Amino acid sequence: MSVRIAIIGAGIMGADHARIVSEDLPGANLHVVCDASAARARTVADDFGAADVSTDPLETVRRSDIDAVLIASPDETHAPMSLAAIEAGKPVLCEKPLSQNSGECLKVIEAEVARGRRFVQLGFMRRFDPSYREMKAALADGALGHATMMHNFHRNVEAPANFTGQMAITNSAPHEFDVARFVLDADYTAISVFQPAGVDASKTGAPVFMVLETDKGQLVNVEINNNAAYGYDVRGELVGEKGSIVLNTPVHTRHNGRLMAFERYAPDWRPRFAEAYRLQNKAFLTFVRTGVFPTIASDCWDGYCAALVAEAGVEALRTGRRIGIDRTDMPSLYIRQQGILQ
Repeated sequence: MSVRIAIIGAGIMGADHARIVSEDLPGANLHVVCDASAARARTVADDFGAADVSTDPLETVRRSDIDAVLIASPDETHAPMSLAAIEAGKPVLCEKPLSQNSGECLKVIEAEVARGRRFVQLGFMRRFDPSYREMKAALADGALGHATMMHNFHRNVEAPANFTGQMAITNSAPHEFDVARFVLDADYTAISVFQPAGVDASKTGAPVFMVLETDKGQLVNVEINNNAAYGYDVRGELVGEKGSIVLNTPVHTRHNGRLMAFERYAPDWRPRFAEAYRLQNKAFLTFVRTGVFPTIASDCWDGYCAALVAEAGVEALRTGRRIGIDRTDMPSLYIRQQGILQ
């Protein structure tokens, strides 16, 4: 039987998820598109063959003809919509963040613990990206020896209006926070945040540079530059005692002309992580069908950890101090044999 999916939010990410569900997931049925704008919902529904549209997200989540929910609405709605889906007993694929407030993440965790199962698969899709998975495998098979450092940078063409250095930590960096935890099988104990001297920290897209310490003694650095101008560019290197492994960006062509050879950068994240999104959504479909949570996927606990690190990072940026990171005890529901090992 096909799995009937409702998408909440018909913006850039919602439309992209609608395309994946419609075109790349055999056995999935894009049943409802819900958005505050009826016209936007109708456009996405017509483009990808959804049966119905709605402007009421809570009514959509509770519909008896919906088997699963994909949340791609604004960040502040993620936790409330996830709670509504848990109450309705519907599996959820929720775009990151679960919440930018760690306390709100804990409320979603409490709701899952009360039900005795995980409902929410969180959209930290980089865990499904082949390059990060090869990096993790190289560490796991001993080829690199003990991991000592991980370098990451994340650059965008141009920041949206009012996108501050604080937002670089709370909105952009959580992808790096999560995927480094995933690769290293470690958690963070402290964070320091720096900005280049002479940079106007209030300027839209002001760059930040973070250094995180893990409970295994490793250092993880993250550069976020949302006004890099030249293109969307994500890179990483994992350094071990025996060698290192570097992420390669998928590039299909090289251009030759005018005494130059060059490769083009994508304007945003979607081409770079297209396969990661497809594999993530495929894993979610299997989760809905079987009830077995995907081994490598992020869950609400991972969302809580990312929010906690971001909160500490904001404090480190504000004060100029190294900030320690303390977590609450992890409920047994989130202990698993692979992925983040505890």
